[in-house]
Amino acid sequence: MNKIINTTNAPAPIGPYSQAVIANGFLFLSGQVAINPESGEVMQSSIAEETHQVMRNIKAVLLEASYGFEDVVKTTIFLSDMSLFAEVNEIYGSFFHKNYPARETVAVKGLPKGVNVEISMTAYKG
Repeated sequence: MNKIINTTNAPAPIGPYSQAVIANGFLFLSGQVAINPESGEVMQSSIAEETHQVMRNIKAVLLEASYGFEDVVKTTIFLSDMSLFAEVNEIYGSFFHKNYPARETVAVKGLPKGVNVEISMTAYKG
């Protein structure tokens, strides 16, 4: 049986999907963008601000599901331009302390709400 995860500490879905779903110990987190959950505003003054907001949103969903970054096994980072990679990578990496998850990073033509970064994750508790 799947368990749907939703928290007001991360942005509400902007479509027909859940923030995350737990299935057989796996937590599948939908992609997060830099929307401030309190104001509903997109945080886009810099790629650093965007990335920090995305990671805060992910942290809120992980915590709601009783998971942490140490449980993350796979991530996907979507960027509007690969020139943003180094700065996003540095901030992303600061949320992990050891045993980094598997990951791919891809540049895409466009992202929701015109953002520059979207990150999705899969976590596991066995």
